[in-house]
Amino acid sequence: MFFEPNAANILTLARVALIPVLVAVLLSALPDADTLAAIVFVIASATDALDGWIARRRSMVTAFGKLMDPLADKLLITAALVSLVALYRLDAWVAMVIIAREFAVTGLRMLAMEQGHVISASVWGKLKTTTQVAMVLALIWVDRPAAWVDILVYATVAITVLSGADYFYRLRNLLTDAPAPQAAPSSHSRIET
Repeated sequence: MFFEPNAANILTLARVALIPVLVAVLLSALPDADTLAAIVFVIASATDALDGWIARRRSMVTAFGKLMDPLADKLLITAALVSLVALYRLDAWVAMVIIAREFAVTGLRMLAMEQGHVISASVWGKLKTTTQVAMVLALIWVDRPAAWVDILVYATVAITVLSGADYFYRLRNLLTDAPAPQAAPSSHSRIET
């Protein structure tokens, strides 16, 4: 069975379900739209950490979770970025750099998996996720120009690009230096991209 209705997978689905809610609230004319959108985004982001922790702790790692967890993360960030561009709070080029990196790494991930390799999360990947979440939250919360928000945006772009370069470099070394492993990767590994 591809979808197993365990707690980790349900949290992943909840994150996907919150994406249209986030967009609708963020783009709405409600008086407290920013506050509500920030709350929805925080809850959705929290499910990412929680579902991974539950999956590892309770040995609930599934094929569905391996596929949908990183996809749900990318959809959440992409939807938030596009909405923030529509609200003129984020330059389109920033969103495009981040989204292009996510698509490129997803493609590289699929290539690695076809070759029988799993690339574990790096410090850059974890830092990228943290800064992207912080940047989106800041852009939702602060609807007027602020120097510290601009610094956070540029830092996030730099870290996002560096994490993509790090991923590409590690994959290139893995594919050129090491033969494909004979055994299947551990079911307890979780890939963060």
